[in-house]
Amino acid sequence: MIQTVIFDMDGVIVDTEPVHHYAYYQLFNQLNISVPAAVYQTFTGNSTKNIFERLKSTYNLEEDVATLVERKRTLFNEAFDHKEDLFLLDGVLNLIEELHDNKMQLVLASSSAHVTIQRIFKRFNLHRYFTHIVSGEDFPKSKPDPAIFIKAAQLATTPIENCIVIEDSTNGIKAAHAAGIYCVGYKSWHSKGQDYTLANTIIEYFNELDFVKIQKLQL
Repeated sequence: MIQTVIFDMDGVIVDTEPVHHYAYYQLFNQLNISVPAAVYQTFTGNSTKNIFERLKSTYNLEEDVATLVERKRTLFNEAFDHKEDLFLLDGVLNLIEELHDNKMQLVLASSSAHVTIQRIFKRFNLHRYFTHIVSGEDFPKSKPDPAIFIKAAQLATTPIENCIVIEDSTNGIKAAHAAGIYCVGYKSWHSKGQDYTLANTIIEYFNELDFVKIQKLQL
């Protein structure tokens, strides 16, 4: 029986992708590099640190990774603070509240930095629902490496077989699969160019899930 639901954040709880896209491309312009859209799509589910490690190697960037991460984060924060039309994705809060009310443990496992997660959780008052928050910046490798989901299950003190992951990205789905955790692939109109082949089930709307249905999921 499922006891813990592990949520990704970007593309699952809130769609901050347009803000990230704006911040990244602002910085790409400042760095005078051209990153094709097809390459940018492969970043989904990766931490900012890992993304800039790749970019530094590919484009021979002079600045160190930590500086590039901080520059992007500043651009993101400035855009985030001025963006009024930022909302939780349709139906996700109802699902979170129902699971929480039924004593289901909720854990966040996001590739985003701690500061970004805290910014979003504060804006939407989400701390009260989640017992643990795991950030990708604490791991040497990003999704599809399974470490972040394995850590989330350990913090929840829940056996892998009693957890599920809700993910929207190719890398996140691969990470859940590698961790041996049942994965619900959330395929919304926000998701572009992602591969759901390894998801155990696929939903397009959060009203397709509820406490009773989730309890019955198993590999």
